[in-house]
Amino acid sequence: MAERRKPHFVIITGLSGAGKNQALRCLEDLGFFCVDNLPTSLLLTFAQLCHHSSTSIEKIALGIDIRERVFLDKLLDTLTRLKNGGYIYRILYLEASSKVLIRRFSETRRRHPLGEGDSIKAIGRRPILLENLEVEKKRLAPIKRKADFIIDTTNLNVHELKESLIKNFLAPPDNVKMMVNIISFGYKFGLPEYADLIFDVRFLPNPYYIRQLRFLSGRAKAVRSFVLKEKITRDFLAKLYTLLDFLMPYYRREGKAYLTVALGCTGGKHRSVVLSSELKKHFARDRDAVVRLEHRDIKKE
Repeated sequence: MAERRKPHFVIITGLSGAGKNQALRCLEDLGFFCVDNLPTSLLLTFAQLCHHSSTSIEKIALGIDIRERVFLDKLLDTLTRLKNGGYIYRILYLEASSKVLIRRFSETRRRHPLGEGDSIKAIGRRPILLENLEVEKKRLAPIKRKADFIIDTTNLNVHELKESLIKNFLAPPDNVKMMVNIISFGYKFGLPEYADLIFDVRFLPNPYYIRQLRFLSGRAKAVRSFVLKEKITRDFLAKLYTLLDFLMPYYRREGKAYLTVALGCTGGKHRSVVLSSELKKHFARDRDAVVRLEHRDIKKE
C-alpha cells in the first residue's frame, strides 16, 4: 500500500486587521482544513495527527498572529522542525497601510491585540493604535522576511483577495469544482438561509388541488407527470437552464466555491420538489460542479 501523502500547510500571518480571518474563510471555501490561533508549540503534533487521521486531510491553513505572544518567537524554529519532519509549508503574510488599518479598527470597534483599553485614543498627538501597529510590524518582521507570499490588502476587497489566494494556492479557477446546493422549500415556512438565487414557482399549476395528488409528494411519478406535462413548466425550466448556464462561468471566474439555488412553492411538497429534482439532473451534466439536493419542507404538514 502506498504511503499516505503528508498534508501541505499554508501559514497565514501578518498585521492585525489586514484580512487574516477573511483569508482563512476563503481557503476554507476552497477546500482547506482551517484552524485559527493554534499555539505554535502544538504545530508539529497537530501535523502528525492530521497525517495519521482516518480522514484524509491534504490541505491545511493555519492562522497565526500577534496573539501568540511568547509562542510567536518560536514559530520559525517550529517551522524548521515541521520541514525536517517532511511537511511542506508556505507562509502567506498579509499587510495593509497604517491609514487603512486604523480605519478598519475604528469601523469594527475592535481592539488591537496589543492594546490596552481603547486602542484608537491618542497619547498626545499619536494614536495608541499606531504605536501598536509599529510594535507589531517589528515583532513580525522576521516572519515577513521568510514569507513565500506577501499580499497588500490596502486596496483589495474580499473577492479580489480570494482571487489572489486561488492564483497562489490552487489551480486556475476554471478547474476548481463548485459545490452547487439545490433546495426545494415552502414559502409558508419561510425563505431558506444563505440562498444565492431564489426562484418562486408558485405560478405553476398546483397538484394540491387535484384530490388524487394532494397527499403525494413531488417524488411521486404521478405528481412529476402532472407538473412536467405543462408547457409553462417546460418553458420555465428551459429559461432557467439558460440563465444558470450563463451565470456559472462568471461565478467560477469570481472564485465562488459554493452556489445555493432555492426553488419555492407554497408548501414545499409538490412543484418545488419536482423542479429542483430536474435542476439537479441538469447540473449533473456539469463536470465542474458537485451537486447536492435538499427537500427542506417535503415532510412538513
